[in-house]
Amino acid sequence: MGPRSASAANPARLSLADWVARSMQSGCALPAAALLTSMISTDYYGHVQPRRKRAPADIDPRSQAAYTLTEAAHHLRLSSGTLRSWVVGRPYPTTVGPRTFAALIRPASKQPLMLSFWDLVEAHVLRALRQDHQVKVEALHKALRYAEDTLQIDKLLLRKDLLAAPGRLFLDRYGDLIELSASGQVAMRKVFEQHLHRVDWDGRSLPIRLYPFVSVEGASDVRPIAIDPAVAFGRPIVHRAGVSTQAIAERLDAGESVTDVAADYDLTPAEVEQAAVYERAA
Repeated sequence: MGPRSASAANPARLSLADWVARSMQSGCALPAAALLTSMISTDYYGHVQPRRKRAPADIDPRSQAAYTLTEAAHHLRLSSGTLRSWVVGRPYPTTVGPRTFAALIRPASKQPLMLSFWDLVEAHVLRALRQDHQVKVEALHKALRYAEDTLQIDKLLLRKDLLAAPGRLFLDRYGDLIELSASGQVAMRKVFEQHLHRVDWDGRSLPIRLYPFVSVEGASDVRPIAIDPAVAFGRPIVHRAGVSTQAIAERLDAGESVTDVAADYDLTPAEVEQAAVYERAA
């Protein structure tokens, strides 16, 4: 009898495909299927993909990569270019050549570029600080560093402290650096507060839920849509019922009426319309 192959001598060296084939041939279909099931999963939209490694128990899932840049920009009613400049940085010209502003948000994953739920919240807060649709990046870096160093607070943009004295200190410093008028500072604080009241925090003053604006322009106090990492894989839902806004929009696009969709999900027609506006807002 000739020498056995390395893979025959050592089953651990078998490829996954060979192992599954041999298991099927020997009648061990159930273990083979179980292994495959353990190695693949389906995402929120039903697409098959490799199963991600489970995060260690001490890693908060809210800090884990969950959204592409395009998804995050859509959820927050921001342009992809604006959000990219906040998480990657932005080049700018100088007399000695081009330089790059440092990123304002450290994304959960750089390769591929993916954002976590907490990254979404930081971007939501930054959205409140735009002046003429631009964030003064250098001034914001200085104001954040000043407030965090002075008060010994890490990642201030995530903290409920923004609603108290640390937030006021940060805003005052930022307003001074960009030379905002007194009326401009009042207006900025008002917009800032509106954004913060669309976040729920846990007992450690860290975000657990975000209520994004339904439309680009809207600054309503109504919070019908939520993003909750513990519900629907962190995708936007109608908060009262936990129904995916994308599922609602797809059913409407397929020709179903607002009334029928509302009845199926136990929603009001207004909630169905708000979900549609949120999904299709530019």
